[in-house]
Parts: sequence; C-alpha cells; structure tokens
Amino acid sequence: MKKTLKIAIDGPSGAGKSSLAKGVAAKLGLTYVDTGALYRTVGLHTLRNGVDAADTEGIISLLPSLTVEMANEDGAQHVYLCGEDVTDKIRTPEVSHYASSVSAVPEVRKFLFSLQREIADKRDVIMDGRDIGTVILPDADLKVFLTASAEARARRRYIELTEKGIETSVELLIAQQKERDERDSSRDVAPLVPADDAVLLDNSQISLQETIDEVIRFAREKKLIAE
Repeated sequence: MKKTLKIAIDGPSGAGKSSLAKGVAAKLGLTYVDTGALYRTVGLHTLRNGVDAADTEGIISLLPSLTVEMANEDGAQHVYLCGEDVTDKIRTPEVSHYASSVSAVPEVRKFLFSLQREIADKRDVIMDGRDIGTVILPDADLKVFLTASAEARARRRYIELTEKGIETSVELLIAQQKERDERDSSRDVAPLVPADDAVLLDNSQISLQETIDEVIRFAREKKLIAE
C-alpha cells in the first residue's frame, strides 16, 4: 500500500486549528479531518440523552446506541450523529464543555480511534485535535502544535458566536478557555501536550493566512511537498 502523507495539528481549544487545517488542506489538496468534531458529536449525544458531563459510566452506556460518520460535501466536512447532520449543532459552548469531558473517557477515545486511523491510512490527510501527533498519528510526517493566548482565542470565539446570533461575553469566554486548558492539560487520559517532535506555532499576533503559510513552509522544509 502506498504511504500516505499525514500532517497532525494539535493545540488548545480556540487556537484556530480547524481553520488552519482547512486552509492547508485546500492549498495542498489534502483531506481535512476535524477530530474535535467527532468528540463534540459524542458530547451532543450525551447532552441530548440527559447524561451529566461528569458521569463516566453514563457516557459509556450511550456508546452502543451511537453512530458517527464524516462526509465531505461541496468541499466542506459534515458530521452525522445517528444519521442526522449535526455540523452546526455541535458548535455551542455547552457542547464544547461536554466534548472536553467525553474526550477524557478512554472508552470514547477507543470508540473513535479506529475511524480516525482508517481515514489516515487510506488518503493524504491533515488532521487536527488534541492528541493527533502523540496518540492518533504518532507516525505523522509533520506535527504542529498551534497555540495562542486565552485572550486572543476568546476574542475570536466571541466574534464567531455573535455572528451566529449566540449571546455571550469575552470575559466569560476567557474564563471558559482557561478552565478548559487546565482540564485538557492535566487529565490522565491523552493530556494536551506537544509531541516531542512537534513544531510550536503561536498565532496570537498573526493572521490565519500567515499561519497557513508557516505550516506550508514547514512542509517544504521537511521535503514533504515540492517547492
């Protein structure tokens, strides 16, 4: 089987991993895989079934009734929960909270692991999440750990939510970002840490296009793509 090109993008919530991965995918002709969307989908399923985000056994009990699928439609990634397109429904702050909780459950990670690996083994991919370079694709050709200050991430999230008509405040989002960073980096299962061979990239002060250009430059330096 021909070896596929694998690029891993890790980093905290709100750093812009998805936008970066989409941009690089479009530029290089890669398949974009948003693994965070998968955990958000499990989180939405948990929320809809009235299970508390801290109820590990309750979360595990829902897995047999859960189907998650991904599809590229008109150049955009869509996520399906039990046959329902939930691409937009998984982007609320409440679902974000649930996603962080369910992603710390080993059984959930195992449930989604094979799906993610299967995609990467079949096609050239750029995949973003929390532990892509450390757990999901430890053999990735390029690993990038993308970060930004909590304040910068909260401001971006505020703009995104208000454009969708969701009311919130920058102060609340900063607090939520810091709380989630602490939870994600200190958890026992797949904590948020850079892979030893990851390139660190802080985009607090640079634009999305500049961030995309940097990752493409990294790929060229590693001879993964042509000049």
